Amino acid sequence: MAITAFSATRRLQAVAVMALFAAACPAAVLNAQGVESTETVNRIIGSEVKQEEANATAEARNVNTAIDRTRENIGTVRKTSKLDKVDIVLLTDAARSEGGPPPAIESKLKQHQDDIAELRKEIEANALLFNAIASRRVLAQDVLAVEFDDPGKIVIYAAAKPSN
Repeated sequence: MAITAFSATRRLQAVAVMALFAAACPAAVLNAQGVESTETVNRIIGSEVKQEEANATAEARNVNTAIDRTRENIGTVRKTSKLDKVDIVLLTDAARSEGGPPPAIESKLKQHQDDIAELRKEIEANALLFNAIASRRVLAQDVLAVEFDDPGKIVIYAAAKPSN
């Protein structure tokens, strides 16, 4: 009889502990920080993130130059841990919903497709860059190229539309 009473007490305690955890979980979810908060994004990235929209045809020369430099930029992305400024250029007319990049850019993408796939993986692995694009609701698979303009500054070209 003593064993049964002991087991019943233990079961009651286990149920009480599980109920306590279940009640605490929703509060923990509410306290989580997402990339929707500007303050959180700034803390994670530590850089100014600027977004602009551009026409792919007008930016084709800059994008193609950046695509040609993808191999060397992969290593720079891998080593990047601090930037002063992140510029995200959304090529809105090159988004998948618009039929993709224009032929001039598409041919460069095909020519460097393995390097671009590797670049995208490096961006996903880089907390600063991944959170910078995620804060603007841009997927790594939409990134066409990156360009390191000045020390401390990166331009990310993406075939995407702005989130509304």
